[in-house]
Amino acid sequence: MLRVSIVGASGYTGGELLRLVLDHPQLQVHQVTSRRYVGQYVYQIHPNLRKRTRLKFTTPEALEPVDVLFLALPHGEAQKNIERWAELATYIVDLSADFRLRDPAAYERWYGQPHAAPAWLSKFVYGLPELHRQDLRGARFISGVGCNATATILALWPALQAGLVDTQRPIIADIKVGSSEGGASPNPGSHHPERANVVRTYAPFGHRHTAEVMQELGLTDVHLTMTSVDMVRGAMATVHAWTHPGVTEKDLWRAYRQAVNENPFLRLVKERRGIYRVPDPKILAGSNYADLGFALDEAHGHLVAMAAIDNLMKGAAGSALQSLNVALGWEETLGLTFPGLHPI
Repeated sequence: MLRVSIVGASGYTGGELLRLVLDHPQLQVHQVTSRRYVGQYVYQIHPNLRKRTRLKFTTPEALEPVDVLFLALPHGEAQKNIERWAELATYIVDLSADFRLRDPAAYERWYGQPHAAPAWLSKFVYGLPELHRQDLRGARFISGVGCNATATILALWPALQAGLVDTQRPIIADIKVGSSEGGASPNPGSHHPERANVVRTYAPFGHRHTAEVMQELGLTDVHLTMTSVDMVRGAMATVHAWTHPGVTEKDLWRAYRQAVNENPFLRLVKERRGIYRVPDPKILAGSNYADLGFALDEAHGHLVAMAAIDNLMKGAAGSALQSLNVALGWEETLGLTFPGLHPI
C-alpha cells in the first residue's frame, strides 16, 4: 500500500479523486487539505463519502511526507510551490493546467502570465495514457489534462493516428459542457437561475485548452468553441475535419476499432438503431470511459468525430489515477472500472 495525500481535496475534482483513491486496492489516503474547511470532516463537504472515511481536512502546511501527492489546486497555484511539493513525495500528480504545456512561451501566451517554474515543464508527462503510455511508465511527475482538450483529442486521435485526416485544412471542435466544469466556487454565471436551462456559447474561440490539442495532436489550424448546456457532469466534443481523398468509412472503422481495442477506457459507439447510437455523456457519469463515434460524408470528405466523457473523471481525476497506475506498473484499470449509470 502506498500512502497518498491530496492537496485541495474540497473541490469537485479533489473530491472525485478522493472517492477513487478510497476504493483503490493499492493506495491508502493519509491526509487531505483545504484552507476553507480546516478541521471539518470530509463527508461534510463531500456527502457521498459519508461512512467511507473519517478524515478531516488539514492545512497544506501540516502535510507529512508520502509516496504520492495529488495536487488539485486552482490553476496557477501548484507551480508556485513545486519545489516544496516535490520534497514531500516520490510521485507528484498535478491536476491543474500548470504543467500541461511543454513550452514556457506557449504557457504565457495562453494563460496571460509567465510560468513561475518553467524548468519544471519538461519534467512532467502529459497524463493521457492513450497517447503517452510509454512515457508514463516510471514517470515521477504527471500533469493533469484539460477536460475539453481530452474530449477533442480522443475524438480525432484514431483518425489522425491512421493518417486519414488532412491536417492542412481547418479542424473545428464544438464542445458542450456541464456546469461542474466551473468548479465548486460559485460565480454569477453558475448561479442556478442563470445557469439552468441554458445553451450558452461562452468561448467562440481562443479557449485555453486549444493549446493542449495543438501540442498533443501536432496541429496548427484547430479551433475550439465552448458551449454551456443544462447538465452537471459531462463534455461532448463534436469535431469537424476533412479526410484525404479516397478515405472511406471502412478506413475509419478500422482506425477506431484499433484504438478501442488497444485502450481499456475507449469505447466505440456507432449503432444503427436505439437511443444511444452516438456517444452521449449522460451515461458516463462517474465513469472513466470515453465513448467515441464518427460519421463520414464520403462525397465531400467531411468527417464528424465525436467523444463523450465525464469531465470530472476521464477529463480530470480518472485520467490522473489511470496515469499513476501506468507509472507504477500496476494494472491500468485498478480502481476505475465503474461503468456509469443508466438511467440517470
